[in-house]
Amino acid sequence: MPVKKNAQTNTARRKAVSRTSSSRNAKKRKSPHTMPTWVRNTLAVCIVLVFAAIFYWFFVRPYAYRWKPCYGMKGYGVCLPCSYEVHGIDISHYQGNIDWESLAQNKESEFPLHFVFMKATEGGDHGDERFAQNFELARKYGFVRGAYHYFIPQTDADKQADFFIRTVQLDAGDLPPVLDVEVTGRKSVPELQAAVRVWLDKVEAHYGVKPILYTSYKFKERYLSDSIFNTYPYWIAHYYVDSVRYEGKWHFWQHTDVGRVSGIKEEVDLDVFNGTLEELLGMTLRLP
Repeated sequence: MPVKKNAQTNTARRKAVSRTSSSRNAKKRKSPHTMPTWVRNTLAVCIVLVFAAIFYWFFVRPYAYRWKPCYGMKGYGVCLPCSYEVHGIDISHYQGNIDWESLAQNKESEFPLHFVFMKATEGGDHGDERFAQNFELARKYGFVRGAYHYFIPQTDADKQADFFIRTVQLDAGDLPPVLDVEVTGRKSVPELQAAVRVWLDKVEAHYGVKPILYTSYKFKERYLSDSIFNTYPYWIAHYYVDSVRYEGKWHFWQHTDVGRVSGIKEEVDLDVFNGTLEELLGMTLRLP
């Protein structure tokens, strides 16, 4: 009876497939590599919290600072630090094409802008595309001007110093050269400090004046805490606070990166000088 035999055979096959499928599903359920549901949920919550923290830090915090109640001086779209009379900005190609005539009008505002730092170089071969024009126009419109170099720890410090020296011709009345140090480049503290010293020493020998050291106070305390670095004028980066949280001596304070000034369409860094205008002018170069 072939029909009955085929039916029995098909039934046996279905049972075998069912047992195999059940066995596989059981193995999957019992697999030690399967992540428990509570672990997956915990990871998902952690990821959401991390992204929320990043979004707040970079996109909410700056603007919350801009619109918070101001009990001191309000200017350039932010609450300005009290007790400082000499204000300035620092710029690079990120600010785009600057209307210097309009920018110069800020010299006559309630909180006059007196100085402008400009990015000149980065690493051993990258020059800011707008530096030459900005540097020339800053002098033309009567600003006290300065130039800074962004330090790349992985690049030979001697080469970086030479590049800055070739690029930047400082004149009498200009501020000392500036070294901007913000990253370690995976170097140890002694290695980073040694490289920074190479740049500072070579640039000082060329211009005849101690360079200004720019970095955040946390970075300085962690990586550049050697007393030798306290001998250089210090430009501290410390945003969205009402006062400097640094016990040492400092000369400039970059207090926000969301300033708004006429003549510049993009947001700009705002700075104050820790002294009088006469003292600022006293820091400038006196070339023969």
